Amino acid sequence: MNDEEWQARTDLAACYRLVASMGLDDLIYNHISMRVPGTDNQFLINPYGMLFDEITASCLVKIDIDGNKLDESPYEVNAAGFVIHGAVHAARPDAHCVLHVHSTASVAVSSQKSGLLPLSQFAMWFWKRQGFHDYEGVALDLDERCRLVRDLGSHPVLLMRNHGLLTVGQNPAAAFMMLYYFERAASIQLALQATAAGGPDAMPCMPPAEVCDRAAEQFWGHAGDILSPGVREWNGLLRRLERAGQSPDYRS
Repeated sequence: MNDEEWQARTDLAACYRLVASMGLDDLIYNHISMRVPGTDNQFLINPYGMLFDEITASCLVKIDIDGNKLDESPYEVNAAGFVIHGAVHAARPDAHCVLHVHSTASVAVSSQKSGLLPLSQFAMWFWKRQGFHDYEGVALDLDERCRLVRDLGSHPVLLMRNHGLLTVGQNPAAAFMMLYYFERAASIQLALQATAAGGPDAMPCMPPAEVCDRAAEQFWGHAGDILSPGVREWNGLLRRLERAGQSPDYRS
């Protein structure tokens, strides 16, 4: 493989380890997939049966848009699990990395009628930028793909009702930071809702819509010194993995 693919593999393996380090993984389930650089129909995904904190660059499996293996990997692939990812990759050329989790906060908030509310600065990243997809059972049917794509639209996140969260990004760094921001915002929302039973004074304070518009425009318009998600954070996150003794393990 060329240097670009190897770099993609190491970044994707790091993303798996970071999700695990936050406790947002779900044993051997869920996936983070990435388009192989320079291709339109080749993707990297985790071996079925390995925990997120076991993923390495070399164990990632190369597959096509239908989930079929393209190399001599000894590992199995959960092709059914790629139904969601394949649909998004095919419809969104900008979605080089697609991340899906079943974290407690994301499932709880995705199951609420209004989804993520603008109750924190973290949440402003997603103001008017969250899609909703109603639960249809385990995502095994190919005909669900069109509805997933429709519901995601051009948003950076899809709240899958009663199921979990899907984030997209140009690379694993961006997809991970969308997860990080959403998880923080969702956790804050749940904490505020839990205290609201204390009476009127404990009710969350909702900023006016025009303020939310401005904050979202600041984030996505890179106002001041704001950069795209992952640009500043990624190298620090990789150093955290190294301090935790996970390098060069995930790079192998």
